[in-house]
Amino acid sequence: MTILVTGGAGFIGSNFVLDWLAQSDETVVNLDALTYAGNLQNLASLQGDERHRFVRGDITDRELLAQLFQTHRPRAVLHFAAESHVDRSILGPGAFIKTNVDGSFALLEAARLHWLGLEGDAKPTFRFLHISTDEVYGSLAPDAPAFNESHPYQPNSPYSASKAASDHLARAWFHTYGLPVLTTNCSNNYGPFHFPEKLIPLMIVNALAGKPLPIYGDGQQVRDWLYVKDHCSAIRTVLAGGRVGETYNVGGWNEMTNRSIVQTICALLDEMKPAAAGPYERLVTHVKDRPGHDRRYAIDARKIQRELGWRPAESFETGIRKTVRWYLDNAAWVANVQSGGYRDWVAANYEQR
Repeated sequence: MTILVTGGAGFIGSNFVLDWLAQSDETVVNLDALTYAGNLQNLASLQGDERHRFVRGDITDRELLAQLFQTHRPRAVLHFAAESHVDRSILGPGAFIKTNVDGSFALLEAARLHWLGLEGDAKPTFRFLHISTDEVYGSLAPDAPAFNESHPYQPNSPYSASKAASDHLARAWFHTYGLPVLTTNCSNNYGPFHFPEKLIPLMIVNALAGKPLPIYGDGQQVRDWLYVKDHCSAIRTVLAGGRVGETYNVGGWNEMTNRSIVQTICALLDEMKPAAAGPYERLVTHVKDRPGHDRRYAIDARKIQRELGWRPAESFETGIRKTVRWYLDNAAWVANVQSGGYRDWVAANYEQR
C-alpha cells in the first residue's frame, strides 16, 4: 500500500511524513518542488529508508503526475503542497495562483483519472485529502463565534483567495465527478521545521541573534494556534474515518494575540537561554501593519471531535515550550535555512516598515 504526499518536504508536510512512517510501514511517495521552504534536511532521518520515496517535481507538471499515479498506484493523496505565506502573496501573487490554483487543478485531474481506472475495493476506498487553512473564512470580530465548517468564504489576501479557490475546486470534483474528496481547514501551525519567516520561528531566531522582533501594528491580531504534530494526528484521523465530501476544521483551542505570543517566546528564552544584554522583550519593535491584515481567526473544531473523536494533545503552553527547545537544539538547521535569499526577503519585507 502507498500514499502520495505533495509538499512533503515543507513544514507541515515533512512533519506528517515523519509521523506517518513512525507509526506505519505503508510507503510514502513524497512529491515536492523544493522551493524556498521545501527542505530535504527535514527528512534526513529517513535517508536510506525504502518506505520513503522522494520525487522532486511540480504539481503543475501533468506528465509527471500521470507517471507517478501509474507507477505507484497510491490508495490516497494527501495534498499539502502550497505557497503559504501571506506577506509573500502580497509581494508576488502570481506564484500563489500557479501553485495553489493551477497545481491543485492538475492534481485533482490526475487523481480523478487514476481513481476512474481503479477496480474492486481499491476504488471505493481511495481518498483525496485536501489540506487547507482557516484564512479562507476571512476575519472575525472580537466577539464573533469561531469559524465552523459552514462559515462563508471571505478571503482577504492573495494567499487566502488562492487557497479558497483550491477548496472550491476540491469540492466541485467531489460533487461533479464523485472523486472521494476530504478537506481540512486548520488554524495557524507551529512546531519543528517551521521556516523562519512566520511569526513564531522568526521571533525565536531573531531573538537569539539579538535582532529586532517586528510586530505588525498594535500586535492585537488574534490567531488560534495548533501544534503541528496535533495537526498531523488530525489528518491521519480524517483520512481513516472522515466522511467523503465533508470538511473538518482543525484547531488548537488556543486563541492568542500576536503580542502575547511574542511575550511568551521572550519569557521562555529568558528562562532557557538568557541573554547577557538583558530580557529579550527589549528587542520588540512595532512596524507598519501589512495591507488587508485580518484581525482575528478562531476555529470551532467540535465537528472533528464529535464525529471522529479527535482533540489536540498539546496545550499552547506545552507546545510552545517544545518548539522553543527544538530551535535551541537545532541551531545547525536554522543556519542552513537562512540562505541569502531568505535574508533578502526579510530585508525587503520588514526594513521598509
